[in-house]
Amino acid sequence: MSGLPQPPAVDPHGSATIIARDVMAGRLRAAQVLAVRMERHAVSGGRLNALVQQRWAAAAAEADTIDARVAAGELHDAPLAGVPVSVKECFAVRGLSTTLGIKARRGLADADDAPLVKQLRAAGAVIVGKANVPQAMYLHETDNPVWGRTLHPADPSRGPGGSSGGDAALVAAGVVPLGVGNDLAGSLRQPAHACGIAALVPRSAALGDGGAFATMPGLTAVRPRAGFLARCVEDLRLALDAVTAIGQTQPVIRRVAWWDDSGPIPSSPAVRRGVHEAVARLSKQGIEVNRLPGDFAGEAAWLLLAILAADGGENVRRLFAGERPMPGVRRLLAIAGVPRRWRPVVVAASRFVGRRTEAEGVRRTGRRSREEFASLLADREALADRFAAAVSGYDAVICPVSAVPALRHGTAARLVLAAAPCLLANLLELAAGAVPVTAVQPEEERGRRWSLDPVLRAAAATDRGSRGLPIGVQVVGCPGRDEAVVLEVMRMIESGPARG
Repeated sequence: MSGLPQPPAVDPHGSATIIARDVMAGRLRAAQVLAVRMERHAVSGGRLNALVQQRWAAAAAEADTIDARVAAGELHDAPLAGVPVSVKECFAVRGLSTTLGIKARRGLADADDAPLVKQLRAAGAVIVGKANVPQAMYLHETDNPVWGRTLHPADPSRGPGGSSGGDAALVAAGVVPLGVGNDLAGSLRQPAHACGIAALVPRSAALGDGGAFATMPGLTAVRPRAGFLARCVEDLRLALDAVTAIGQTQPVIRRVAWWDDSGPIPSSPAVRRGVHEAVARLSKQGIEVNRLPGDFAGEAAWLLLAILAADGGENVRRLFAGERPMPGVRRLLAIAGVPRRWRPVVVAASRFVGRRTEAEGVRRTGRRSREEFASLLADREALADRFAAAVSGYDAVICPVSAVPALRHGTAARLVLAAAPCLLANLLELAAGAVPVTAVQPEEERGRRWSLDPVLRAAAATDRGSRGLPIGVQVVGCPGRDEAVVLEVMRMIESGPARG
């Protein structure tokens, strides 16, 4: 397995911050930056299949315009000047298409840019095109019948995660320094962890959904949130500052809680070690760190999945308009649509044959009446109160992003619950991010107990052959803490001394 590609020579750090600073100062031309990124894509693009809708010619013209304005002294407030940016396929980009990987949507052209895309352009960003997504953005695996499968930059037998997987692959491969995605159930943090890069999911109050296509318009209890992917935390801070009116300060971090549990699927050995290393880095910098029970991760995951499936999958089914979904998507929609009266039978049969994790998934999800849905929301409020009490006085929580390293192709439908650690932040509308810490060591490719459960066996198979793959950790802001706190804790982890 080869390591992740290094950024192009003209930009040795691959940093959006350095690009924007040097372009504004006239030390670097936006056209030069774009040309090098185009070369990088020419080398890796066909292999990765990540930038599925390209606009290099239009981007080159826009880069020339930026250079001309800088030379004429006309460009004064452009924090992302000349920075090449990829955009997740669900955000409209004028002249491209929002297909969501569904064939029937392929001919629908975007009439205008999404609001977040407009903000990025106004900040000087150069949009290079749209990145690939899972079909209907329904899995943590970037594959669909329209654009095909996106590969992991370091291991072609695995994927870059999802649903913002195309952007993550592009950032990790050095094609762009900044990617734009969104996150309803780990869709930014999962690919960041898989690809060894950083991600930020701001609160809705900070950035909102950015105007992304709403795949579940009837769902208002939880909403997708726009966010960013980058190779370093500094670039995430730059991106957020460029498109929001939030005054980002550098807060003082005093106390951080942590756990290494991943919920229904136990953490891989490397995932646990990654959390321990991140905590050790903070401790060496004088931060008080305390372990808390990780029960919240599993409880929040089941509750969010129940809320997302409360319509029986109808919102997502409407997107297909009679088209047959991919097998993995079809499988999850079938589980969501099992009638309530049949669920006890399915649960009992699944348990009898050793499918205990899947049985629990069937038991916990499915269509809900209005009264039952109201009960789910009441359970969320109760969980929020208990979580707030447990982390009172803390600035953030460090925990896993995923139970496993990057997934093998074709396993995302079975390993949905690998993303369980991410769902607490989505359920409770907390700022969150992911930052790379380490890589899987040879001795960490095994270590799980043998099981009949196919979900746990799939997790063990994911661990095998994962040597060298990246491992990230998640930073979740505690209630009342904002994106600045999450970014600062991430920065401390990123720059902190490695565990000795």
